[in-house]
Amino acid sequence: MSVLYSDYTVEQLRTELGKLKEEAQKAEQFGEISKVEILERKMQMVASYMLNPSDFKTGDVHELNGDPGHTFQINYIDGRMAWGHRINLLGEVYEKEEALPISLLSELVKEKQ
Repeated sequence: MSVLYSDYTVEQLRTELGKLKEEAQKAEQFGEISKVEILERKMQMVASYMLNPSDFKTGDVHELNGDPGHTFQINYIDGRMAWGHRINLLGEVYEKEEALPISLLSELVKEKQ
């Protein structure tokens, strides 16, 4: 029987994040790029469970961790995922809606007006 991240305590989430980071470092040393990417996604999800989804509001625009050329406008929050659109440096909104773990959203750039 597996335990869901939503059932973890904050301390258990921190421990899990540490284990995943260690595993990712080992995989990187062995050149296992696919495994590193999978572990990075897991770390993003674990980190999302350490954040409060109610801190993210519909219509707000946030910087993206790891993607300095884009911001992200939130359409809605579903669990630990933010659904919305990327915006490039020219202010062009990408047509395709996507979902990102809330841990990828960093500084608030613009609040909904």
